[in-house]
Amino acid sequence: MKRLLPVLAVFAALGAATAATPVLAAPAPASAPAKPAPAKPATTPAKPAATPAAPTDSLVILERAVARDSSKFDNLYRLGIMYLDREKNAEAARVFDKANRVKPKNVKVLVNLGVAYDNLGRADDAQKHYRQAIAIAPSDSLASCRLATSLYAQGKHAESMDLLRDLIAKQPRSYCAYFTMGVAFADAGLYRDAIRFWKKVIEIAPTSPEAQSAKESIDVLERFLAGP
Repeated sequence: MKRLLPVLAVFAALGAATAATPVLAAPAPASAPAKPAPAKPATTPAKPAATPAAPTDSLVILERAVARDSSKFDNLYRLGIMYLDREKNAEAARVFDKANRVKPKNVKVLVNLGVAYDNLGRADDAQKHYRQAIAIAPSDSLASCRLATSLYAQGKHAESMDLLRDLIAKQPRSYCAYFTMGVAFADAGLYRDAIRFWKKVIEIAPTSPEAQSAKESIDVLERFLAGP
């Protein structure tokens, strides 16, 4: 059987950001320009049209707020999330590092700092922060799933799978663990096992982003297994 790569990358489906990136509609195709009317001689000089004020991007607003006062945790955290949404990982890591110094041992900051480092290819730094988050909040399933994902991407498959199995044993409704196990099985070519774990995601958390990704991946794999 030919090898099929996983449909969705783990990091895309286990997004760290809490706010979704807005989807921009494509601009409507331009219609043919109308013929200009003949110009009439002006009797008085026309007033120049006022230039509309450019909309201020929310990212710019937050950047300015943090530049004025980098001690406010909420602004730092929100800015870090925005940077992750826009794939500005170096900036996200810098801002989350500041947030971590303002409010140490915040699990969400540690996990998102790990995500930024993973995206930058700094797996060891990422895993250090995931482990710190787990030490603070052992029941935080997202930190464990992120650690397992990072380990798997680093080629430490056995350690990653052991971590996920342990998480499922302790928290049977940890859907991120089932999702990540499904990705690992698909990567290994064990497509039916992948489908089985992704169906569990849909059962436990049907409205989650992971469930939507699982549905799409199941559909592709089932069509692949059915053959021509």
